[in-house]
Amino acid sequence: MSSWYAVSAPEDDIVVSTRIRLARNLSGMPFPARMSADQRRELNARVKKAITESNTPFAKTLKYIDMKNVPQTEIMAMVERHVISPEFASGNEERAIILSDDESISIMIGEEDHIRIQVIMGGLQLEKAYDIAERLDTLLYDTLHFAFDRNLGFLTECPTNLGTGLRASVMLHLPVIESSGEISQLADSVGKIGFTVRGMYGEGSKPAASMYQVSNQITLGISEKNALDNLKIITQQLIDKERSERKNLNRIKVEDTCFRALGILENARLLSGEEMMNLLSRIKLGMSMGIIKSEVMPVKLLIEGQPYMLMKKYGQIEADERDIYRANCIREAFGQ
Repeated sequence: MSSWYAVSAPEDDIVVSTRIRLARNLSGMPFPARMSADQRRELNARVKKAITESNTPFAKTLKYIDMKNVPQTEIMAMVERHVISPEFASGNEERAIILSDDESISIMIGEEDHIRIQVIMGGLQLEKAYDIAERLDTLLYDTLHFAFDRNLGFLTECPTNLGTGLRASVMLHLPVIESSGEISQLADSVGKIGFTVRGMYGEGSKPAASMYQVSNQITLGISEKNALDNLKIITQQLIDKERSERKNLNRIKVEDTCFRALGILENARLLSGEEMMNLLSRIKLGMSMGIIKSEVMPVKLLIEGQPYMLMKKYGQIEADERDIYRANCIREAFGQ
């Protein structure tokens, strides 16, 4: 089954992905930071049972994985595929995840909260992603009984997640807005209405390949629907702005930039991760503007060209060797 980043999706000329994440904790159990190893194992077993013994399609389509059985290279590759968070990857040994075959659904057990339900999909699919997350949330709530306060909503380890426990985000490819120097202004504008702009891998990460995450910050005193509606409005405004500014570009200069990038990718024998991302960003822009005709999916190549994704495929290789393998993979993709 194809991964979320390897299929065409709505508005994917600008919107790379949509992610819904729900933070939940079980009543009667301490937060993860204060849990013993035995309590963590009990948590894992309870969540696993709630899914696998449910009379729902989720019981057959989701698999339970004990993270102790997953090699470190694969764990870090899962971060690069946006399946798990960096915090979960570096966390306690008694971790587990429940995962769908296409990795669009991942339930992290024992991260900052007891449960992190995540649904990630390509393109702009906020309603569809939230619907799946909500059905999982209802299934687990009915079985596990989440910690909930009538005034505060869902109780979470970090106070900034109190209330809905919802983090909804979209990752956008904004090369023209970025090149015009408007990203800082954009971040200030959305910050005033309760949203934040971050890098490719969320909080603390730097932007790469002109990709930015926009997500809600406010979870208390606002409904899930309002948060999603507001994010969709902001996203549509950014889509419209990026598309509008692309129309005003000097076509010859854009063609030159895109075809130069294509020439390098088709012929390079060494390719660093940073250079790959910059070049693939130009290819994605060129394809969305009809300049480059290709069946290649730039986001797929970008993710599969990350360091741990390469090591997952080729084994333990040094950084300079990765540059060779990365160049070979991308050259072959464009050759096909």
